[in-house]
Amino acid sequence: MTSTRVGQVIRVRPESIEEYERIHTAVWPGVLAAIRRANIHDYSIHRYGGFLFATYRHEGDDLAGDLAAMAADPVVKEWWTHTDAMQDPVPERLPGEWWHSIPEVFHTD
Repeated sequence: MTSTRVGQVIRVRPESIEEYERIHTAVWPGVLAAIRRANIHDYSIHRYGGFLFATYRHEGDDLAGDLAAMAADPVVKEWWTHTDAMQDPVPERLPGEWWHSIPEVFHTD
């Protein structure tokens, strides 16, 4: 089994900051279950001004497959209709990315 650490960045619309943070105080149980089924652990989102920075650890052998299964989950799809409307991808994102993956520079346990 492989352990992969992921860091990502996206913008949050200034008029949506309060609502974005409010809904994340009570993430839907179905979304949390989908995250667990995708073998994602230690998932965090931080905000710095108008940027959101997410980190998580994937424990498994098929990160792309697990993320695709999570993206296909109907509850996650509904959740994303709310959160995506509050976000703006960064210009540096790659084709197919919403949140832009960024390289890890340093890590210690």
